Amino acid sequence: MKRFLHLAYQPYKWLVLVPCLVLLTIGFGTLAVLLSLVVSSRLVSRLTGVPWARLMTLLTPMVVTVTGRENIAPGQSYVIVSNHQSQYDIFVLYGWLGVDFRWVMKQELRRAPMIGVACERVGHIFIDRSNARAAARSLERAKSKITGGTSVLFFPEGTRSRTGELGSFKRGAFQIAADLGLPILPVTISGTRKILPPGTLDLFPGRARMVVHEPVRVGDQGQGSVRDLVEEVRTRVASALG
Repeated sequence: MKRFLHLAYQPYKWLVLVPCLVLLTIGFGTLAVLLSLVVSSRLVSRLTGVPWARLMTLLTPMVVTVTGRENIAPGQSYVIVSNHQSQYDIFVLYGWLGVDFRWVMKQELRRAPMIGVACERVGHIFIDRSNARAAARSLERAKSKITGGTSVLFFPEGTRSRTGELGSFKRGAFQIAADLGLPILPVTISGTRKILPPGTLDLFPGRARMVVHEPVRVGDQGQGSVRDLVEEVRTRVASALG
């Protein structure tokens, strides 16, 4: 039965969903660039990023459930740390987290047609992972974005998990949190890997779940190092995987 449903979905995927993804991305990306000329990046994100993500979720279709949103304090800036299993994580975070944030994303996305320009205009931060000095400068620029209730979001694994298991976390997000004294907001996403496995176009409808954990405040580890902070946050993210 599952194989039949998978085959039956293919015409819809290629004839409807993929063209809609392309057109909506171009349309909302163009709108984001134009709006960025006259309104704040926060408003641009709300008017373009959120509806883009929700429309793509509806068209897939993907059902999203969220727990723990009460752990988000209105007006508080966070360093948001999430696991990364699929490109569909982007739709989940943009569409349902309910926080104004800026992504820290790999430099290669800057060259993506329309997406790169729109992300740059909105204020997302590109990082060159092949150049340690350039990456450090990008992280320094990221600090200036975290103010007035705007947060910054990292996928600290650095890339999507190919196995579904949680990878090791890089230290950049945690060092920023320590430098600025900001709380870290751990987020766990599950289910998206079954909807769109990494490195494939094997898209299929499904359910995704996002768990927003209680914030981890820098200094709660006593005299612990950034390494201890990394491990505590990673443990919280891992606790909701399954």
